[in-house]
Order: sequence, then C-alpha cells, then structure tokens
Amino acid sequence: MGAGDGMNYAPQGKAKPVVGRGDFIFAAMALDHGHIYGMCNGLIEAGGTLKLVYDPDPDKVAKFCAAYPDVTAAESAEQILEDSEVMLVAAAAIPCDRGPLGVKVMRHGKDYFTDKAPFTRLDQLEDAQIAVRETGRKYAVYYSERLHVESAVHAGELVHSGAIGRVVQVLGLGPHRLNASSRPDWFFRKDQYGGILCDIGSHQIEQFLFYAGCKDATIVGSKVGNYRNAAYPELEDFGDATLVGSNGATNYFRVDWLTPDGLGTWGDGRTVILGTDGYIELRKYIDIGRSDSGNHLYLVNGEGEYHMELSGKVGYPFFGELILDCLNRTEYAMTQAHAFKAAELCLKAQKAAVRIETGNEPI
Repeated sequence: MGAGDGMNYAPQGKAKPVVGRGDFIFAAMALDHGHIYGMCNGLIEAGGTLKLVYDPDPDKVAKFCAAYPDVTAAESAEQILEDSEVMLVAAAAIPCDRGPLGVKVMRHGKDYFTDKAPFTRLDQLEDAQIAVRETGRKYAVYYSERLHVESAVHAGELVHSGAIGRVVQVLGLGPHRLNASSRPDWFFRKDQYGGILCDIGSHQIEQFLFYAGCKDATIVGSKVGNYRNAAYPELEDFGDATLVGSNGATNYFRVDWLTPDGLGTWGDGRTVILGTDGYIELRKYIDIGRSDSGNHLYLVNGEGEYHMELSGKVGYPFFGELILDCLNRTEYAMTQAHAFKAAELCLKAQKAAVRIETGNEPI
C-alpha cells in the first residue's frame, strides 16, 4: 500500500485460489482510480484469470500492463463486453460514470465489480437496481476499508462470534491525505466525485451496516465543509454524519482530507465498535507513535484486554467468496441488498448535508 496516497492503496495478500486457472476469467476497464489495482490483486490471488484491459488513455493501459504482464490490451470497451469468456468486469471509473457503466456491463451478460462510491445520484442507483432484477447479474462494490483490511476482517469475525455482545454503536474515522497536486481534475468537481459523504463516507456507512447487522438506517444529521482548500471551491474536505440503524444501533462517522504531512501513512483510519459486553478498536493503517504498521486490533471484554497485530495473518476472503458467488449465483461475499443499501444511505447523507460556513469560498 502507498504510504502517501490512499488513491493508490492496493494491498497484496497471499495467494489463496478458490478456482483453477481459467475457471474464472475477468477483465478490467476504466482505470481512473488506483483502486483498480487492489481490486485486481484480490481477484488474482483468489484464482481469477485477468484476460483483458481497456482504457482510452494509453498511458494508463501501459502502466497496468506492466503491473500485470499476462493481460492483453483490448482495442475497445466493446471487445471486453462482447467477449464470451469474460465473466466479470472490474472497473474504477470516475465516480459519476460508475453506475451507467455497470448497467452496460450487466446488460452484456456479465457481473460488475466497481470501486466505491458506486453511484453519485439516486437515479443511478435505481437504474442499477432495475438492471440487476432484469439481468440477474451482480453489481458488486469494492468497499476496501473493510474488505481489504485484515484487522477489519477479523473484527467482523469477532463481532459475529459474540465477543462483545450486541453492537450498540459504530464510530468511524476516515481521514485521508489530499495530495492535491497529484489528483485528476474530476476529483475536485462535485458533480463528478459526488461529495465527501458520497465518496469516502460510503466506506463508513457500509461498515456500520455490516458490524451492527443493520438492514436499513435513518440519517439523523449530516454536515460538510471546506476548511482549508479555498483554491478548490467544489471540494468538501470535511464531512460527518449520524445514523440510527433499523435494529437500534447507532453510528457516527467523520471523513476528511486534512491528514497532516507528518503522519507516516495516508490516513489514520480508525473504527470503534461498542457492544453490550465489550468493545473493539481498529487502528487500520498505523498505530501512531508506536508502530508504522497497520492492522492493529484492540479488544476489551469480560475476559480481559487484548492487542492483536494482524498483518499477514487473516487474509482477504471477500475476493474468493465473490468469485464463487459469481460462479454459483450465491451471496456469501456480500448481498446485493447490502451493497445497494450502503450506497443509498451515503447518497441520502450527502443530499441532506448542512453546509458549514468555514470562511472559505462557498460551493
């Protein structure tokens, strides 16, 4: 993973194939976000065979082909969409383009795996829901801050085994380093990136629904602001929200683009899960002042206090489960309802957000 830039966060784990070579063939396209590398790494480690890649930018394709020497550069998106061997298309398009691309992929008879946030507007979500019903294909989402973080994976195992009792609240902190000079133009255009609660806030809402076991939630309140980036008036560099789940669990999360240069990684992402019988804290990417490694899990319950360092010890089961779900038409990796509900709630939180007057130029 890149220490400086979360846009290039692309974990590599141990190979743990669930299928043989050629049993699950996928392709990559729309290489606008660096998360495509993490997505492909996970699928390849689980046994997937990467056949084709396409992007209109030849430089992006050349870089991708250097990372995956066995892949073939397609001449067009249609070459991938019409290839009968390709079962799934992985894509990390500009956020506003992810929904329409997914509908197109599914209507070509293929499953779709997109970077988060999967949509920037509610009507895009509705179009995807219709396409899923009509085609029977999957619209999978790469919520990497849970799926591709070993401490977050193990936290789910602990929670669901009853280690902290019933989940009462999930507190999520998702700071990111801006690195403005390295960002593409679309990153600063709100109609293209969707707003901070839609974008990186989607991770936080997905985690809440998962850890708390919620099927739905209500947005109690949300706020956004631009505190230190007046040069980019459409950027929101701060956002937060409070939710109440359908089962009574609560959630507060804060996301921002305010990570200082002195931090040893791109963001001090943390999650605290409070239960009736204990609590868990995740220090996902760094344990400041103590260790520059990530994947630290702290657990306190009736049996004692525990600290676990989990890098290289848990793995990333989502990717193998997704491959098997695509082959068997099951839903073990993540249900379609869950993926869409997280997307819906982040869009609603963004739409309802109160604009904070910070002294910077207003959007």
